[in-house]
Amino acid sequence: MGCQRGIARLTLECAIDTALSPLGAVVVRCLASHVRKSAEPALLELAQIRGWPLRFYSPEALAGVAVPTPSARVAGEVGTPSVAEAAARLAADGGELLVAKQRHQGIDGTSVTVAVAHWRQR
Repeated sequence: MGCQRGIARLTLECAIDTALSPLGAVVVRCLASHVRKSAEPALLELAQIRGWPLRFYSPEALAGVAVPTPSARVAGEVGTPSVAEAAARLAADGGELLVAKQRHQGIDGTSVTVAVAHWRQR
């Protein structure tokens, strides 16, 4: 996932739940994002509450992943054309995307982008 600084935990929860809802019963193995989000309070709190491990990736690692919807704007801001989709694929050991990036705007005015990948069991 990719998110704005200072995002509310409720915004993250709503975005994740919305992305997962059409998939039915799934097991979330982890949350993954850009290394810049490794100290984001709402993300850390959500992971702790739900018992989900966190994984963070460098812009170089994220930029090396092929994704269906890269963004030049994101590349200019964080050094990689994809955060949500690339992080999801990396965390899933290269698994295919089940949900391409979805942008969610919270009532707090911040936004989050969520993508979901199928974990590729080796």
